Amino acid sequence: MSRIRAANTKPELIVRSLLHGMGFRYRLHVRALPGCPDIVLPRWKSAVLVHGCFWHRHQGCHLAYTPKSHKTFWTKKFEGNVNRDKKASAMLRRLGWRVFVVWECELQDRDRLARRLVRGITN
Repeated sequence: MSRIRAANTKPELIVRSLLHGMGFRYRLHVRALPGCPDIVLPRWKSAVLVHGCFWHRHQGCHLAYTPKSHKTFWTKKFEGNVNRDKKASAMLRRLGWRVFVVWECELQDRDRLARRLVRGITN
């Protein structure tokens, strides 16, 4: 698991490219904010979290399967990830930031994702 990247993942690069193409400017991995959001848009006080469906347990997604071996390890690992995500999002909201989550499976329809990003960031 040491080879699993936390930053600059392929889904994150796709979202960053989409945002940049739409004219948004952003900061990456701002450690001063809770949870170190993947993408921070200071002008709109918005934070974009790009989550992999497997690691962050996207409800109802076919990519969020549980491996058959070492079930107790994986269950504990996934619960920790989900709890950490909830805590970071709540803390960001308390600080007045808009939190926007992009799931890995949403990258299939980029036009729809682009519209959703604009609505979520600017409203």
